[in-house]
Amino acid sequence: MLRLKKDIFAAKIKRMKSIHIGIIREEKSPADSRVPITPKQAKEILEKFPQISITVEPSEARCYKDAEYLAAGITVSADLSACNILMGVKEVPKEKFIAGKTYYFFSHTIKKQPYNKEMLQAVLKQKMDLVDYECLRNANGQRIIGFGRFAGIVGAHNALRAYGLRHKSFELPAAHNSKDFDELKEIYGKTDFPAIKIVNTGIGKVAKGATEMLKSAGIREVNHTDFINKNYEEAVFTQLHYRDMYCHCETGKFETSDFYGNPSTYRCDFKAFYQAAEIFINGIYWDPAGPKYFSLEEMQREDFKIEIIADVTCDIAPDSSVPSTIRPTKIGNDLMGFDPTTGLETELFSPGSITLMSVDNLPNELPRDASASFGVSIIDAVIPEMLAEKSEIIANATIASKGSLTEKYQYLSDFVA
Repeated sequence: MLRLKKDIFAAKIKRMKSIHIGIIREEKSPADSRVPITPKQAKEILEKFPQISITVEPSEARCYKDAEYLAAGITVSADLSACNILMGVKEVPKEKFIAGKTYYFFSHTIKKQPYNKEMLQAVLKQKMDLVDYECLRNANGQRIIGFGRFAGIVGAHNALRAYGLRHKSFELPAAHNSKDFDELKEIYGKTDFPAIKIVNTGIGKVAKGATEMLKSAGIREVNHTDFINKNYEEAVFTQLHYRDMYCHCETGKFETSDFYGNPSTYRCDFKAFYQAAEIFINGIYWDPAGPKYFSLEEMQREDFKIEIIADVTCDIAPDSSVPSTIRPTKIGNDLMGFDPTTGLETELFSPGSITLMSVDNLPNELPRDASASFGVSIIDAVIPEMLAEKSEIIANATIASKGSLTEKYQYLSDFVA
C-alpha cells in the first residue's frame, strides 16, 4: 500500500508544470528581514518537487544569510531573469519590478491603500501577474498563509512590555532584541505580572497568537462576565469575537452572515470592556462600514480605563476601529503617546495619555521564527497550487494579470485610474 501511494504521488508530480522561483531581496524601507522560504525549506522543496528550481537574490538584511542558502545547496545570484515566479514578503518598490514576471507578496492594495497606488499602477503597466498572500484562501474563505500568529505573539508581548514601562512595575526585553520566542518564554517564567485585565479581540491567527503569548506568560483566561464584574489578584484576559461585541441596531441580535454583509446596521457594545480592562489587544478584522469599538469622546470619559492599546491590525484612522491609531509605529520605537482630549500624538506616558503600539510589521521582531512558520504553509498549501495546471485558489488571489485587473478585483479600477 505504501509503495502504491508513492507511485501515485510520483505520477502526480510528473504531470505538474515546471517553475523557477526567485526569492527576491526586501527593498521596502525600512528593510524587512523575513523570508518566504528558509534555507532548510528551500532544500526540502527541491528534494520533494523536482520540477522546481530556486534562485535567491543576495541580501545583507535577511534573518537567514546568503551563506545559509549556499550551505543548503541553493543558488544565490543577482540574476533572476530565468525565474518566472518571484516571491517576497513586503511590497516591492515600483522601480524594482521585472516586467512580465509573476510576483507573490503582501501588496496591501485590496483596501485601496493610497500609499501603494503607484505600485499597483506599475504592476499593470509592466504587465505582471500579482498574487497577494492575503488573498490566498481555501474553499471556506479562510486564509491559508500568513504571519498572523507571530503578529499576535509580538503584539501581546509589546502590550505587556508597554504596561511594565508605563508603571515601572516589571521589565521585558524588546522582542527584536531576543533570539526567539522560546527565549521570551523563559523570561516570562521569571517575571511577576501585577493584577492586570487584558481584553483581546478576534479568533483568527492573530488573536490566537496573542492568546498563546498570554498563556505562555502564565496569564489566566476568564469568561466575559467574570472579566467585567470580578476583581482579581492576578493578571487575567478575556477573548472576544464579533458576536461578543456587536448586535443589530434594531433587533439586538447577532447574525453572522448579516453582520458580514451589512456591518453598518450593527452597533458595538464595548463599553463594559473598556470600563474593566487596562490593556486592549486588537487583532480582529474590521470593515470601515461597521461601527468603531469606541469614539474619541468615549476615550475622554473618566470610566475609560484602558491605558495600553496594542493595535495589531494597524488600520490608520479615520479608517480604523480604534480612533487613537493615527500612525504606524516602528520596531525599535514601537510606542507613542496619544492625547484623547486633542486627538493628537503627545509625549509618551504623559498624564492622561493612552500608550499606543501600532507596528505594521510585528512578525519582523521574531523574523526567523515567523519565516519558518510561514514557509511551512508555503510548502504545504501554496507550492502544490503553483504546480497545478489550474488553481482556483491562486486565481482568486491574483489581483492583476498581464496588464489588467482580474474580474474579482475590478472594484480597484477607479483606484488605479
